[in-house]
Amino acid sequence: MAIIRWDPFRDMVTLRERMNRMFEDVFSGRTDDKEITASTWAPAVDIYETENDLVLSAEIPGLQEKDVEIKVEDNTLTLKGERRLEKETKEENYHRIERSYGSFYRAFTIPNSVDSERIQAEHENGVLRIVMPKRQELKPRTVKILKPAEKVKK
Repeated sequence: MAIIRWDPFRDMVTLRERMNRMFEDVFSGRTDDKEITASTWAPAVDIYETENDLVLSAEIPGLQEKDVEIKVEDNTLTLKGERRLEKETKEENYHRIERSYGSFYRAFTIPNSVDSERIQAEHENGVLRIVMPKRQELKPRTVKILKPAEKVKK
């Protein structure tokens, strides 16, 4: 393996060239079609726990159920999908495109306490909600402290 001396100025020059290219494209009105359709994005996700479930909520506005794939394998929950640019309007007619388009892939490790056979998903108002029930035998339980007179005789 060859040892290469790090030159921070070389990286700065490369960064400056990329920034210059980006500003030239923006101010000259040139855009790459690939930039619009091939950009990557990842839906924002909230994960919280209730007494009985682990719940994942993901923001997927503009997507339908058929656009998203949910898979559970080896204690890993994966979300995969794609948001496409609507072709009703020609790309040259857009004044501004700020929303991200393209495919996404998110993977989450789920704990052993989740019953993967009973996982359910629902989609409403642009929010995907995945409910992962906890295993009955692994739910926390309270243990009552007995007084000496209440002990069970063996």
